[in-house]
Amino acid sequence: MVEQEVRGNVLVMSINRPEARNAVNGDVANGIEAGIVRLEEDDSLWVGVLTGTRDFFCAGADLKLINAGKAGEMSTERGNFGGIVTRERVKPIIAAVEGPALAGGTEITLACDLVVASTASRFGIPEVKRSLVAAAGGLFRLPRVLPANVAMELALTGDPIDAERAYHFGMVNRLAEPGRALDVALELAAQARANAPRAVQKSRQLMIELANCDDGAEGIRRSGHELVNLFSTEDMSEGLTAFIEKRPPQWKGR
Repeated sequence: MVEQEVRGNVLVMSINRPEARNAVNGDVANGIEAGIVRLEEDDSLWVGVLTGTRDFFCAGADLKLINAGKAGEMSTERGNFGGIVTRERVKPIIAAVEGPALAGGTEITLACDLVVASTASRFGIPEVKRSLVAAAGGLFRLPRVLPANVAMELALTGDPIDAERAYHFGMVNRLAEPGRALDVALELAAQARANAPRAVQKSRQLMIELANCDDGAEGIRRSGHELVNLFSTEDMSEGLTAFIEKRPPQWKGR
């Protein structure tokens, strides 16, 4: 249900359940979590890309399972819904969205660090149309990436937002022509993996952990502490040497 493909230092995870519009069931949730485990444990992998099929990213929860009282099958112990929405991890993941990413599909997208979307894609949390609520992060993560009133509109009407409007507000990092979301996501991944992997990981960690930090001094202290920790790494030395020698650095991730 979730295929894996390694492209250099990038792990591509593809949800492949087109007969159900890539809706999340147990196989999808466990497949996404398995991909994240591989990404985290393999030192040669620096960035993940999560995508769907050409016509659909993910329709969210499999409503047949909910109706049958089997909603728990769509979650994993470490990642909760879809194996990702509460999964603690170190390495960045880019969502490459083709077609609709609705309900839990939007929430899976919001759990990723960066978003590339084709102009044919759209996002939304239509749970209210089925007497449900978006319970996998949409209600508190959407207001972080959209203006509060726009996020509220999506929550109360259940109507979607198209990719271009999402890009306008900053929810989407890159727009792509239909069929090219994965290609553009790989280009974005290449930009990230051109940098020292541990520095990228620490920068991601600090941005997440310090997002609600009200004390500027604490933020400076934490950032400085992580910078000092990087001083003893091989990549720190390589980065400075490469700059002095005017050549591309050769990162080792250590």
